[in-house]
Amino acid sequence: MQISKEKYLADPCAILSIPYWKATNLNLPDNMLIINNNDYNDSYKDDYTDELYFRLIHRLENITSVNLNSDYLIETVDIHTQLEDVVDIINNCYTDIGTDIDRVKEWTKSIVFDNNLWVYIKEIKTGKIVALGIAEFDKEINEASLEWIQVLPEYHGKGLGQAIVNELLNRLKDSADFVTVSGKVDNLTNPEVLYRKCGFTGNNVWHILTKKI
Repeated sequence: MQISKEKYLADPCAILSIPYWKATNLNLPDNMLIINNNDYNDSYKDDYTDELYFRLIHRLENITSVNLNSDYLIETVDIHTQLEDVVDIINNCYTDIGTDIDRVKEWTKSIVFDNNLWVYIKEIKTGKIVALGIAEFDKEINEASLEWIQVLPEYHGKGLGQAIVNELLNRLKDSADFVTVSGKVDNLTNPEVLYRKCGFTGNNVWHILTKKI
């Protein structure tokens, strides 16, 4: 179903489970349904497996300043020399998903690619990249979305996730009208807490339903 821009902009996280530009290019498989929690009922349980995703919004007001320990430095990814580093940190932060160099190169060719929204945190004493943030920006409706926010497991608890998110928000505040983010509700790292600490709000939950075989 095609959603108008006006309807989407009235309440982005309640209208779609993904950013507008993605929805306009989405071909949903026949065995899948995406339903807002407000429209969900338990009758789906018999025929579908269910994954829950939160979706939050930031209106780019009252952005927290980046508070980063002096042991670390935030820099912009050099897409000509550091794409392998991007692949490595993503793959080192997940056990259930991953990526490769060809896929990451494709991201840089997207209409919503903005190199200024690819940032990482480096540990100064080792030169090691320990956190990564990638956002996308749809200039057509001035929506940005956080797509990849990672901190290496051994560096959790140091405020690096908040620093990455706040850095991206500060880079977006003069161009985007709002920023959205989504993630698995039952993710063990509980990313929703991080985003709410950074000022994201909302209570929309989406059910990704896949037909049982």
